[in-house]
Amino acid sequence: MELLSIINDRLDALLHPSARYDALTRARHRAFMAPRLLGSLAAFAAFPVYLALRGAPAALEVVVFAWLIAPILLTWFLSRTGRYEAAHVLSSLALAGLVMTLALTTGGIESFAVFWLVLVPLEAALSASRRVVAISSALALSCALVLIVLGQFGILPADASALPRGILTAFTVASAALYAASLAFAAGSLARTSLALLNGEEGRYRLLACNMGDVISCHRRDGAVQFISPTAETLLGTPPGSLMDHGLFDRVHVADRPAYLTALSDAARGGESRTVEFRIKRDTPGEQHQSGFVWVELRCRPLDRAGVAATATDAEVVAVMRDVTDRKIQEQALAAARTATEQADAAKNRFLATMSHELRTPLNAIIGFSEMIAQEDVLMLDAARRKEYAQLINDSGQHLLSVVNGILDISKMESGNYEIAPEPFEPRPALISCCSLLALKATENGIDLVTRVAEDLPFMIADPRAFKQVALNLVSNAIKFTERGGRVTVSAAVEGSRLVLRVTDTGVGIASDDLKRIGDPFFQAGKTYERRHEGTGLGLSIVKSLVSLHAGDLTVQSKLEQGTTVTVALPLAFTPPAPDKQTEPSSKVANLSSRSLAKHRADQVKRSA
Repeated sequence: MELLSIINDRLDALLHPSARYDALTRARHRAFMAPRLLGSLAAFAAFPVYLALRGAPAALEVVVFAWLIAPILLTWFLSRTGRYEAAHVLSSLALAGLVMTLALTTGGIESFAVFWLVLVPLEAALSASRRVVAISSALALSCALVLIVLGQFGILPADASALPRGILTAFTVASAALYAASLAFAAGSLARTSLALLNGEEGRYRLLACNMGDVISCHRRDGAVQFISPTAETLLGTPPGSLMDHGLFDRVHVADRPAYLTALSDAARGGESRTVEFRIKRDTPGEQHQSGFVWVELRCRPLDRAGVAATATDAEVVAVMRDVTDRKIQEQALAAARTATEQADAAKNRFLATMSHELRTPLNAIIGFSEMIAQEDVLMLDAARRKEYAQLINDSGQHLLSVVNGILDISKMESGNYEIAPEPFEPRPALISCCSLLALKATENGIDLVTRVAEDLPFMIADPRAFKQVALNLVSNAIKFTERGGRVTVSAAVEGSRLVLRVTDTGVGIASDDLKRIGDPFFQAGKTYERRHEGTGLGLSIVKSLVSLHAGDLTVQSKLEQGTTVTVALPLAFTPPAPDKQTEPSSKVANLSSRSLAKHRADQVKRSA
């Protein structure tokens, strides 16, 4: 074992650097060097014994032994240059030259040495190169043809061999058989090495293909799958066999199939890499077999089969497919965040534009009329005119206060700091009071305000101030956006455990695209009528927030030029959520237990009596 290890180390030291890092190339170089070096060294070692037994050698014997230097020179050539095929061609030339030399001096085509011409192409077969085998075969045939031609013309010298012809023939056949056996042994060794390397490469590929997250596949340009890695079952939840041919294509989302086929076709035709993203159906095993679509990214490029150019009809494409659903979700979230940011920026612009008008109008009135009162001596204002101006200043101040209160309320609601105080109250008187407050405004605008509130509405537990604010905002909005001669109807009734309030108008209506944004702060629907109506756009936003704080529902149904119906459903007995233990109670009423709340309701009834 130590001797073999030493021999292997010496052979490895003789290898050319280009053959040291590839196992198959290293095995081929060693198979070329080892038998030539060992055979030459063994022959040189036996040469003294041959001389002792034979005596002085003949000229032919000297030529044969001199030829033993050729394998050593060939080994040196391969070691220095690394040109494996060239070394085999030179080896064939050396062997053919030796055979021709022996045949020319021992009878031509009938010489015992002619048997070795058969071994010339056999030796070249170890190179695994068709070109080398073809050159060696042509060389052997040329040598045989030359011997035949020379024999026909009788120009060959006489047989110079001193040994009997039978002995030489037997020796030639035996040596040729031994050399052929060594060639077969070397071929078998190379075959085993190639098979072991192939199995190792296949094992490494299977290990990667089964454990990597990406799916590797091979397609024809029409999308048909010829090969797909086992990872496809992890990605798509189905065996790889069901994806062969057009099985993968059938799982691609119908809307994405043109892009999928275009990428494969362009890669096969154009010779460049292509990338495409599409949706593909994935099966989810469970109690019920369910399917859903996931986003994948496919990168494909033409398959290069060792430099063989494929025609347009048989062009193949190799592709790598990976799951990008998480990235798509992030992109969608980013797009949604960008849209929200743009909407927030637009809302800010609307807020500035609206507030500049809503605040400037009452402030101008306050400043203007107060200056007139301050100069009453110059303007000679009487008491009635001063009272009128004072009333206008008060009205403008009240309007300005309502705008500021609305902004503060919506700010508190959005930040979660708006506190409601639920208590028992009768909703019918509150609704009647709100409608009475707005009746004069409706009359001045030529609008018929109709109130249809059931007589038997029960007590409800909610924030009465918030309830009135909801009713006032809804009715005020309906009157504002209803043209002269229209009608606003306010109705309330109990449906199950909820009080349902409906405000219906015959006004300008709301477009379907704007309905999605109704309730956003500072948003006023429509472009054709928003210039005809003043307002901050906070009314319905406040209503939406107050209804949400009471665990209620708000729905809006509307058609352009036909009117709008706003429906609010509030629980009759609202129980606020339990406050955080770390937060101090903001209102005694907000923290009433069910028992104290009932007592509070009884006290309210007694006081009203």
